[in-house]
Amino acid sequence: MKWSLKIARVAGIDIQIHATFLLILGWVAFSYYLVGRSVNAVITGVGFLLALFLCVVLHELGHALAARKFGIQTKDITLLPIGGVARLERMPEKPMQELWVALAGPLVNVVISAVLFIGLLFSGALQPLGSLSMTGGPFLERLMVVNLFLAGFNLIPAFPMDGGRVVRALLATRLPYTQATQAAATLGQALAFVFGFIGLFTNPFLVFIAFFVYIGAAQEASMVQMKSALSGIPVSQAMVTDFRTLQEGEPLSRAIELLMSSTQQDFPVLSGERVVGVLTRKSLVEALQRLGQNAPVSAAMDCRFESAHINDMLEEVSRKLQERECHTLPVIADDRLVGLVTMENIGEFLMIRSALEKRAAAATR
Repeated sequence: MKWSLKIARVAGIDIQIHATFLLILGWVAFSYYLVGRSVNAVITGVGFLLALFLCVVLHELGHALAARKFGIQTKDITLLPIGGVARLERMPEKPMQELWVALAGPLVNVVISAVLFIGLLFSGALQPLGSLSMTGGPFLERLMVVNLFLAGFNLIPAFPMDGGRVVRALLATRLPYTQATQAAATLGQALAFVFGFIGLFTNPFLVFIAFFVYIGAAQEASMVQMKSALSGIPVSQAMVTDFRTLQEGEPLSRAIELLMSSTQQDFPVLSGERVVGVLTRKSLVEALQRLGQNAPVSAAMDCRFESAHINDMLEEVSRKLQERECHTLPVIADDRLVGLVTMENIGEFLMIRSALEKRAAAATR
């Protein structure tokens, strides 16, 4: 995510903090100052928030390490005002694997609460829960209660909460994956309406949660539907065959000409007929600032590019485009460049295919 700063690396996973996190840090500091009117009160409040978000990091690490057991790597974990986000390379394809990955996070919070409870119990520091509040009560006991709340909140059966993925995983043991996702998404959107309605009369924050849940459920259903629609279709059906290329020795001024005279944004770079790199629009602009328009294309191209084979399936190519965060993939056949594929091409292909299917369905009625 943009505006994110790396603060640590744990188990090979980058931990990042988003700039907006500072907003909630400032809000908590101000709230505690209003209650306690002292620097100690502010330090206590900020300390509690940092301890809470440490638990959020452990929650996300639970997901990440569980996913690693199934061969799925995690790109990074980012702390946001609303919690943490672990970016997995992909979701587990087997229902029971997804179930364990989804449950791993809440289980971490339950374990933290259990450890704190045992420690407070044996130390005699455990107090009645009625004496606790967000700004008052023993530090560790409040942290214990909040971890239980985090576990329960994340198990709400709605995307993008862990509970939505648990529901999908359980349904997928009996139903096709796409159908299970649609059912779980519908349940999540129904709960979003309930949260929103209750929030209108009680807590406005529930309206925000409702919006978050509704959008997350819709996005999850859309992603799975697209994945299903791409299944079994070769990349040759969606690739662009009318494109421009550059030779590695040509000047960047030639790339400017091609960029201005077409809608193509990224250009395969060839050495003879062999693809040796890709020059993206971003790299071109940066190279023009550093080197000028007379510099060779080879000085600005990306040599560590991804490519697709003519026989690859669109589902795999789409995943590669998203996982590697690249905009364009050269399509290779017999060591020669035969096409280009982008997410825009794939989207247009699906749009046309859907229109033709609707036309065919209407003709058979």
